[in-house]
Amino acid sequence: MTSDMMNGRFGAPEITDRETFQAEMDALRLREKAHTREGDAIAAARRRLPMVKVDAGTPLVSERGTVTLLDAFEGRRMLISYYFMWHAGHAAPEQCEGCTWVTAQIRELSYIHSRDVTYATFCQGPYAESARYRDFMGWQMPWYSVPRASLDTLLAGRRVNLMYLICYLKQGSDVYETYWTTRRGVEAMDNNFRLLDMTVYGRQEAWEDSPPGWPRKLEGVDRVRVGGRPTAQWSRLKAGHSDNLKSSGH
Repeated sequence: MTSDMMNGRFGAPEITDRETFQAEMDALRLREKAHTREGDAIAAARRRLPMVKVDAGTPLVSERGTVTLLDAFEGRRMLISYYFMWHAGHAAPEQCEGCTWVTAQIRELSYIHSRDVTYATFCQGPYAESARYRDFMGWQMPWYSVPRASLDTLLAGRRVNLMYLICYLKQGSDVYETYWTTRRGVEAMDNNFRLLDMTVYGRQEAWEDSPPGWPRKLEGVDRVRVGGRPTAQWSRLKAGHSDNLKSSGH
């Protein structure tokens, strides 16, 4: 670490005139537009993927009791489900920081609904305990618990207790899986990192290609956990919300 970094001063781009800056911006914009067009082409290929039938009657647990995968569509044609990792019996600070990070950004669903799509969280843990976490976090999206047997059916050999984003299509009473992704693929739910990518210091991750002297977190340091908790929990505590996940009878 340089003396400047120890004193809280980090590297910065070279200073130039507006004309030179704009010329560099114009060159980068060409690459950005190419990236956007490639993203459009990938999305077009995604829309043409084959689909696989899944059991529409797969049981889920909701505030209404046991329902089915078909019920989770709420009458719409498509369903996006985020499979939330869960550590049963663990306190709120010990729950998945990555799942908390992406789920905390899902707020306004009317635009998704206007395209005939329902969004729902499929928690890989018990309903009552995880629903108290949802309430603590102030989340409003539909919330379901997926029993282990149902997870085995829906994930079809994929690893349980990993973050997934899975898309479904309903045709009559039949349900089909049309797309799935995991790990960095779930950044589709995120806007924080997209915005940070536009800043001079980026995400400040150890793996990023940044010049020497740029601030970055050390390998192994969690990016979405602060003070022993998922970062988004602190605002809820400050607002006076309880993070007790035990039932009132305990």
